[in-house]
Amino acid sequence: MSQRGLEALLRPKSIAVIGASIKPGRAGYLMMRNLLAGGFSGPVLPVTPRYKAVSGVLAWPDVSSLPFAPELAIICTNASRNLSLLQQLGEKGCKACIILSAPESQLQQLKACASRWQIRLLGPNSLGLLAPWQGLNASFSPVPILKGKLAFVSQSAAVSNTILDWAQQRQLGFSWFIALGDSLDTDIDDLLDFLARDGKTSAILLYLEHLSDARRFVSAARSASRNKPILVIKSGRSPQAQALLKTHAGLDAAWDAAIQRAGLLRVQDTHELFSAVETLSHMRPLRGDRLMIVSNGAAPAALALDALHARSGKLARLSDATLAALSALLPEAMAPGNPLDLKDDATPERYLQTVALLLDSHELDALMVIYAPSAVAPATETAQRLIDLVKQHPRGKSLTLITNWCGEFSSQEARRAFGDAAIPTYRTPEGAVTAFMHMVEYRRNQKQLRETPALPATLKQDSAHAHQLIQQALQDGATQLDTHEVQAILQAYGLTTLPTWIAGDSAEAVHIAGQIGYPVALKLRSPDIPHKSDVQGVMLYLRTASEVQQAAEAIIDRVKLTWPQARIHGLLVQSMANRAGAQELRIVVEQDPLFGPVIMLGESGVEWQADRHAAVALPPLNMALARYLVIQAIKTGKIRGRSALRPLDIAALSQVLVQVSNLIVDCPEIQRLDIHPLLAAGDEFTLLDVTLTLAEFNGVNESRLAIRPYPHTLEESVTLKNGAVCRFRPILPEDEPLLQRFIAQVTKEDLYYRYFSEINEFTHEDLANMTQIDYDREMAFVALSEQNGKAEIIGVTRAISDADNTDAEFSILVRSDLKGLGLGRRLLEKMIIYTRNHGLQQLNGITMRGNQGMITLARKLGFSVDVQLEEGIVSLRLPLHHADEQH
Repeated sequence: MSQRGLEALLRPKSIAVIGASIKPGRAGYLMMRNLLAGGFSGPVLPVTPRYKAVSGVLAWPDVSSLPFAPELAIICTNASRNLSLLQQLGEKGCKACIILSAPESQLQQLKACASRWQIRLLGPNSLGLLAPWQGLNASFSPVPILKGKLAFVSQSAAVSNTILDWAQQRQLGFSWFIALGDSLDTDIDDLLDFLARDGKTSAILLYLEHLSDARRFVSAARSASRNKPILVIKSGRSPQAQALLKTHAGLDAAWDAAIQRAGLLRVQDTHELFSAVETLSHMRPLRGDRLMIVSNGAAPAALALDALHARSGKLARLSDATLAALSALLPEAMAPGNPLDLKDDATPERYLQTVALLLDSHELDALMVIYAPSAVAPATETAQRLIDLVKQHPRGKSLTLITNWCGEFSSQEARRAFGDAAIPTYRTPEGAVTAFMHMVEYRRNQKQLRETPALPATLKQDSAHAHQLIQQALQDGATQLDTHEVQAILQAYGLTTLPTWIAGDSAEAVHIAGQIGYPVALKLRSPDIPHKSDVQGVMLYLRTASEVQQAAEAIIDRVKLTWPQARIHGLLVQSMANRAGAQELRIVVEQDPLFGPVIMLGESGVEWQADRHAAVALPPLNMALARYLVIQAIKTGKIRGRSALRPLDIAALSQVLVQVSNLIVDCPEIQRLDIHPLLAAGDEFTLLDVTLTLAEFNGVNESRLAIRPYPHTLEESVTLKNGAVCRFRPILPEDEPLLQRFIAQVTKEDLYYRYFSEINEFTHEDLANMTQIDYDREMAFVALSEQNGKAEIIGVTRAISDADNTDAEFSILVRSDLKGLGLGRRLLEKMIIYTRNHGLQQLNGITMRGNQGMITLARKLGFSVDVQLEEGIVSLRLPLHHADEQH
């Protein structure tokens, strides 16, 4: 996520073209032509020994002869010269370079050379970049580019040219257009960090084929998507396509999970991509998912309705009052409803009166207006009058309007008018619905990004015991554990399995199963038998109360049990009775080669194909994320309703998923976990059959996860000056209500010192941004005090690092009535230790001159204090030397 040198790459003040040429068709010719035609205001320096000038610009024979070091160099020569030219550019002092082509065998040498000279690379095998706001066209693109607010970043030159051509035909502009090529140095995450701060960019579109670092991508995407909408198209869903692109072979659903988790929106194909670009260009915040469809024909409305149902969209329900108002407005033979068919004789006046009435209603969140070519309602006139109405209506800016002007020739001018008015418009009803559902899904992902998780019931978690059991299994050479062997590990995380029991030998047990009319028996080895290979127990999976009763009688009668054994079997039978009619679910954890562990939820009893039969999420999960996974599984039909007697308890299933997630996060030795089935009966969940695959793990646990988990190791108990003991720990998303109560107990003066302005109230979005942090980029420690069995926050310190993980800006806030106990000092000391260990080089902060307590504390802890009288602030700075550097 380094931003070093990106200014020189993306906003260069001077450019050298290495291998500039006067021969049409040569790369050096095309690059010079585009640079000069684009209107770049800085010096362009052609470098070639063949010509005195190129395109009328004085040429230089080699890099060393250049009059000064260019900020950006573009290498257009034969690839065999790349390495020597990059070396010369480094010696000259060049800061950034675009390499148009290079063989795979050269990549590591180029990367090492660029690193040695601290040169930022774009490419190799890159189309180049276009920045129309700067008049910069450092690319091969033959298509001119307009200024706009959409940034496009692509890993494919072919897709880049296609998008440019499409955008030109529709007069669509861009803020940036960047082709990454092989992403040898500058990668997606670097550009997301840059574009998130760019004032000319309001939305970002990504075309991806691969990732070099999943953790960095998810981290940068989560950060950027809080500020700007980001759409992703990812090719290579099938193994065959992955092989063609030479990318990671992995689970496509893992990409979906990562994109959703980061608050982005994925589109599936180029048709959706073009639709999404249109949507992004004019996107307004969607307030809900209730859609109203108005059309001048039943057939286009039916096409829109089919597309909406296929995507699980929601129609708005109109009230009786609104329906009555529509009835009074429309001809007698016309029945109002949703969709609303205005008939093919609809005039512009009928359109406008209907839309005006619907704009007055608060029963819909989005309005889709469909127009089929009509003699009584000219396309352009109807569109313009609709635009005027929306501009003048009070709800015109708050309600999302989507238009579909069908046809090609007759509707071109109307669609152009909608585009000029910043109203999304589409050629087909299906395209308009697709765009609307893009908005709905994006809104849902953004809501998920900021939703405060519920605090689960107390979760059992004995990670030390689980680690001990796993290590013992590995020492014994056991890498494949079945249900009874994994029971103790699962129970360490509060996951319940049924006990194993013996029903004579296998033949006898199967005979009993047949007697009670249940032909299938699940065979389990008993841990109590010395020779496990000789004797197997059988657990009967009983579905009804009558089966349970028959089984109990048959077991006790036919198998000669002692009373202790009979009691065990009785408990088992009762347990099964409680689960009569249970639904069979399945939870699987697999290792994706790119994103690490993925958690999959579906139904048992199917031929498992993850992309078809499971909803997928990335750990770590909290209750909110787990709930989204369950709801996604239900909405997409991965889980279907089975029993009306004991319906699925979503909250309880969410807790099971959180427990599984905690197990996977804590235990890197787990390669695969398969719970098949998980019996679900109301709020009771039993792991009936489990398979666990283990392997030795010697790396850093966190490194295998695409999202850094909550760092438990940073928790500690601290004793204050008055003897009170409080707990310091990293902040959690669940802390939002505690943080809100804490801020309410801080004086306005202290809040003013902290935020440099008067704060009346923090919104949910503000608090979510404070509590739902990316532990890779930001850290916040809270001090918790226990009062009458309830925890409350009494202090917070926070540090946000820059994208290069070099400097961090810190802040600290202590409850106003608890000053003088040493709490502020202890919190700041903890943050200093953390940032130093995290590899940061400097801790910075600012405060106001009147905050003498903070200034005094900073001086005591070694900060330099710079009082800036004109600004009225005090700058605090602490170099973070490592312990071995201090001696």
